Amino acid sequence: MTRRLIAAKSGWGKSRELQRIMEVNAPEKDYLLVLDLKDEYRGLVKGGLASHFIAGPREREWTATDWQALLSANPKTVVARYQIGIVEWRETCARLITAARRLAREGNEVVIVVEEAHFVAPQTGKLPDAVKGLATTGRGEGAASMWVTQRLAELDETVVAQADERLLGGFTSGNDLNKVGKSAEYPPEIHNPVAGTQRAEKYPTELLVDGEALPLRKFTKNGDTVGSEWIFSDDDGNVQRQTTKGTEMQTTHYGTRATEIIDP
Repeated sequence: MTRRLIAAKSGWGKSRELQRIMEVNAPEKDYLLVLDLKDEYRGLVKGGLASHFIAGPREREWTATDWQALLSANPKTVVARYQIGIVEWRETCARLITAARRLAREGNEVVIVVEEAHFVAPQTGKLPDAVKGLATTGRGEGAASMWVTQRLAELDETVVAQADERLLGGFTSGNDLNKVGKSAEYPPEIHNPVAGTQRAEKYPTELLVDGEALPLRKFTKNGDTVGSEWIFSDDDGNVQRQTTKGTEMQTTHYGTRATEIIDP
């Protein structure tokens, strides 16, 4: 079991790549819990890989025991925020995480996906105990986690430091790049898509493209993004440059639900 950090700037294809990863994990694990702030993963539900529930004004009163009963009956579940604020969402996520960790301690293989993780585990303020526990001791319980964000600098340092796998894409923010530098064992400039070619001797050969230290690239066709490059690294010293160009998914990625117009 692992704690994986997945991060990239907005528009890099992060949520699509995450859905592709979840497609692989959903059939293989006993439980998959997706904490979906913006209701982006309806494609998993429509594809038959998960159930869909909301965390709204009524559900925010549920206990961890209530959520555990729901997860037991629906092992692969996307829970989307609905008409509650960020603080209420964070508190609800803590109870959901508690429920899922209990299932892991019963001997089940559990994967917990925390989307827009900087809202659930922000850099400022105290982390809920359940959230901190998932980031630190969850692995020993059998609970794997994926922490996903487009604002790496705003994600709690505990989550970043405790990740034993990282899948990082492009960043242009200096604060985000500085945080990459704290967790990666190579110069973070290669994550800046506008940085230009770097000195090749500074980088592992696995990150070079035909011997050149090119920054990560995003590929477009007719104005549409068709793929992007990422760097995978782990605590065993493995590092690899990857591309999503040409990858396929069995489900449709719908992205953020559009705001509906209410007629008078």
